Amino acid sequence: MIDNLDFQALKTNGIKVNYLYVCERKLWFFDRGIAMEFSSDKVLMGKLLNEYSYPAEEKREILIDNLIKIDIVGHEEIKEVKFSDRLAEASKIQILYYLYYLKQAGIEKRGVIKYPRIKKQEEIVLTSEGEKEVENALTNIYKILKMNKPPQIQRKPYCSRCAYYEFCWS
Repeated sequence: MIDNLDFQALKTNGIKVNYLYVCERKLWFFDRGIAMEFSSDKVLMGKLLNEYSYPAEEKREILIDNLIKIDIVGHEEIKEVKFSDRLAEASKIQILYYLYYLKQAGIEKRGVIKYPRIKKQEEIVLTSEGEKEVENALTNIYKILKMNKPPQIQRKPYCSRCAYYEFCWS
């Protein structure tokens, strides 16, 4: 278990936790300020979907400690709005990290990942296994970001749709 002192050294932003599960190379580049998302139509569509979905929700896009940005914060839960469930494991670890982060601050909530385009949602509860998974993710992120060179390219099924595709494969 990571103690509070270690957590302070390992905490990061939510997108890096997500990118760990999507692509370690993307994580490494993103950390170094090489952000290709600005040129991605899918990223833009996701931002628009997030902005216009669930307009009745009051607390939207809450930034905490300039590190994590939670899409929607309610009394008992936090919600993340996602464009697609194709990268569901990356979305799940991201919201688990948010729940873990909040727990370190003494706030316990449950999470919900909402996929408005397909009218689906998934409830996420931070269990002891989830905490271990988050801690492992934080340790792995730390190791990857300490590397002098980016991780090797690994072909993934979604590479051709990635904002970094030309950067990696041309």
